[in-house]
Amino acid sequence: MQRWEQALAERHARGLYRQPRALEQRQGVNARLEGRDCLVFCSNDYLGLADHPEVAAALARAATTQGTGSGAAHLISGHHPEHDALERELAEAVGRPRALLFSTGYMANMGVINALTEPGDVIFEDALNHASLLDGGWLSRGRMQRYAHGDVAALDAAMAEASGPALIVTDAVFSMDGDLAPLAALSELSARRQALLVVDDAHGFGVLGDGAGTVAHFGLSAAEVPVYIGTLGKALGTFGAFVAGSETLIDYLVQRARTYIYTTAPPPALAAATRSALAVARRETWRRAHLAELVARFRTGAERLGLPLMASATPIQPLLVGDAARAMTLGARLLEAGYWVTPIRPPTVPAGTARLRITLCATHTPAQVDGLLEALSRCWDEGE
Repeated sequence: MQRWEQALAERHARGLYRQPRALEQRQGVNARLEGRDCLVFCSNDYLGLADHPEVAAALARAATTQGTGSGAAHLISGHHPEHDALERELAEAVGRPRALLFSTGYMANMGVINALTEPGDVIFEDALNHASLLDGGWLSRGRMQRYAHGDVAALDAAMAEASGPALIVTDAVFSMDGDLAPLAALSELSARRQALLVVDDAHGFGVLGDGAGTVAHFGLSAAEVPVYIGTLGKALGTFGAFVAGSETLIDYLVQRARTYIYTTAPPPALAAATRSALAVARRETWRRAHLAELVARFRTGAERLGLPLMASATPIQPLLVGDAARAMTLGARLLEAGYWVTPIRPPTVPAGTARLRITLCATHTPAQVDGLLEALSRCWDEGE
């Protein structure tokens, strides 16, 4: 107990203490947080589908007819027709023969890495990969090595010194920086080194590549990126994740992925809602177009104001602050001005790189983005 108390006290002293904040009400990007009305600029609901009426109606209908839970794991009695249909539609959306549903993105990443490695295998991971990918590597039966962020030459050199079967594992869009992995170069390297390339496209699926994701954005084939992982709780606004690939890959994961086998399947009503969200996302292409326009508008405005944005062409727009305490102060000032932007601090990001992680959604308006820019400029100058 004393050790825990000391650790908590240290986090408080360093400005690194974290706690959830209760969101009292939300309608699109408008929210009420702790009694204060605000605009949300820290959500992953990129296409604005989390409260789309068609999606909500699909969830309610299916819950009425199929209940609120699946009742068991997929391989016992928890696999329903809605799950089957969603897997087929997701596979078609990303151009793969099959897809497999997982309860969360964390479980998908850990389950895939664990299932695809044996003792003696080497797992090469980008240093800035999401925690779920890193945990998957550390907890697998293989040996994990991290390479410098986006440095394909460093990865190549490390692979030249390694022996045994290898996996290359990377995010497609890095969640805290918003930049893209060099997927074309990684694909070429994986082919040359006879390694298996695993890509987690949590923040690209539904947004990039006309909705098909970052792999499609780069024009890469299923053969060039054989293991594709997507998330349903971001652009599609629901919950869960999927892995897409060949018939053999999915069959193998059904047999070996412990986070698929040994957990309750997602509710079929949730699968029905996700099917609806996928249909809306594919039909209402204006959402992606408008989102891209907002990203460009925000970056142009931030550059004009001299704000130190990190390089990103995605809806994730990090404003580098550096000091964790200053990032917290800026976040508090923005909330007072009516804009909810969450400060991101170590250990989520490296020491000295605390930031405001601004995220844009298709349901923001140009005027709201301009208002955020004005508030950012004012709060930033006040903190100098």
